[in-house]
Amino acid sequence: MAQPAPYGSWKSPISANLVATSSVTFGQIVTDGADIYWIEQRPAEGGRHVVVRRASGGVITDVTPPPFSARTRVHEYGGGAFTVADGVVYFANDEDQQLYRQRPGSPPERLTAQSGLRYADAVVDRRRSRIVCVREDHTEPGREAINTLAAVDLRSGQAGTVLVSGSDFYASPRLSPDGSRLAWLSWNHPNMPWDGTELWLGTFRGDGSIASRERVAGGPSESIFQPEWSPGSELYFVSDRSGWWNLYRRKDRRIEPLCAMAAEFGSPQWVFAMSTYAFESPNQIICAHKVRGLWRLGRLRLGTGQLELIDLPYTHIASNVQVANEQAVFTAGSATQPPSVVLVNLRNKGVTVLKPSSALALDPAFISQPEAVEFPTEDGVTAHGFFYAPRNPGYIAAGKDRPPLLVLSHGGPTGATSTALDPEIQFWTSRGFAVLDVNYGGSTGYGRGYRERLRGRWGIVDVDDCVNGARYLATRGVVDLERTAIRGGSAGGYTTLCALTFRDAFRAGASYYGVSDLEGLAKETHKFESRYLDSLIGPYPARRDLYLARSPIHHSDRLSCPVIFLQGLEDAVVPPNQSERMFETLRAKRIPTAYLAFEGEQHGFRHAATIRRALEAELYFYSKVLGFQPADLIEPVPIENL
Repeated sequence: MAQPAPYGSWKSPISANLVATSSVTFGQIVTDGADIYWIEQRPAEGGRHVVVRRASGGVITDVTPPPFSARTRVHEYGGGAFTVADGVVYFANDEDQQLYRQRPGSPPERLTAQSGLRYADAVVDRRRSRIVCVREDHTEPGREAINTLAAVDLRSGQAGTVLVSGSDFYASPRLSPDGSRLAWLSWNHPNMPWDGTELWLGTFRGDGSIASRERVAGGPSESIFQPEWSPGSELYFVSDRSGWWNLYRRKDRRIEPLCAMAAEFGSPQWVFAMSTYAFESPNQIICAHKVRGLWRLGRLRLGTGQLELIDLPYTHIASNVQVANEQAVFTAGSATQPPSVVLVNLRNKGVTVLKPSSALALDPAFISQPEAVEFPTEDGVTAHGFFYAPRNPGYIAAGKDRPPLLVLSHGGPTGATSTALDPEIQFWTSRGFAVLDVNYGGSTGYGRGYRERLRGRWGIVDVDDCVNGARYLATRGVVDLERTAIRGGSAGGYTTLCALTFRDAFRAGASYYGVSDLEGLAKETHKFESRYLDSLIGPYPARRDLYLARSPIHHSDRLSCPVIFLQGLEDAVVPPNQSERMFETLRAKRIPTAYLAFEGEQHGFRHAATIRRALEAELYFYSKVLGFQPADLIEPVPIENL
């Protein structure tokens, strides 16, 4: 029998420790013949990135032995840390950022040895016995890193030979099937890759250098994503020239759209080696695409332009789609299934789950499923999100109480929420919280126009959408507007702090490595994002007034509700001083606040102990400031001014 109890105090089997230790995060997927490889980031192993192999017979084994971790820090966010050719794995190692080669049954051997150089997004050039990759040069302290395309000889190793240089950024070097040509992406400050990129095509000389180059598509206001060669040596890519990331190909020196529709076949390129499509045959493409926040998989017939949907039980598909041997492999999830590496037989549509991200077997009775919500926001625009109601079969509301609401603001800010089963969201809903996961203006999945709602208005549009989402749910009578909190990490942490500073809509908040000082971020962050704020706020220092006006640190007099700060001390994206200064300001104002700093953590927590402690600390903090008694036994958190 369900018993009445205050929201927030419900006892749940979904503990913070289970959330922290039961899940892995999947990254890049690579196929090599009949073998499938993928990356697993494992909190239980200190966040180590492991290359895993699923052999053709179905046996799954680890490839990367400890203490190696296949992670590159190019652009700080990495991605594209490994590739495979003929059973040999080539990967960037996290500790020293050097390239390693690992032959079957042998330990890794180092290929490169010059410190200060980082490598990513590699492809094996069999014809010339080398790797072609993105290289990032940090060898001169105090100077901005230099990004190039380079070739690393597989016989001699060394640091690599520069093939292409001159642009601020490079990505996606892709060899034509015969090895005679190379396609790649480049872009320059102040653009981010979702603002504007260029697709280039070069031809090799006999000595392996680039003889000539031609810009195929793109520009400062057209974003190109995932260039790919067809089996017939035609160049395909995704472009948002229509306002949506759609598929195109270069045929007879002309650019042809393949399937024009109001859907996103691309994603923001925060990491390397992203892939939303792959060739099933010379005439068919298997492609993932997003419509109104939900992902689908389809087969595109190139002769007719017909897109046939493949019926699958998934609403989220990660950008790591690969096809080989009449099978598609990718990471996917749904409201009831966590992100998993899945294999789809393209003949009979049979689905095999190769590896779920979470070993946590959740009782369906505890799973809160997302409801897609659309709500009015400023300027007559409709904003989007996913609402999760409290769910726990052991409890009902005490009296006529309505549940407290936890609003989630995702990172990026150019990014989007996921509808895949997230144990962390269920941690909250199973304790009696309602959750609103907001796809505020600036999020991807709704076309370039929606993405550009945030241009010049970060800290305004995103905040308005989070506030209006909470108010919308309150008007429906499903949440208690007087007990609302907002949380977010990185850019989501900035949205959180802005909402708490410049609006009077929330009663508490949690900032995970969030931005509080835009000017400090513009001066101190890494190269990849060093001009990101030009589009989100305005050019710096010309519009320094906007940076000051929208930085919570300069307007703490307007902040009067409790905030907990959680920060990694090795964060190179949002330095710890951003959280420290905000915490000290609130402490001096005698506002309830807490600050937890974690040694060894970077931008995004990777260690199980950190994830567990942070989640429990956040629950403890809310219990004290929102007024409920959690059922969990939690190590107390020092809260100033409580």
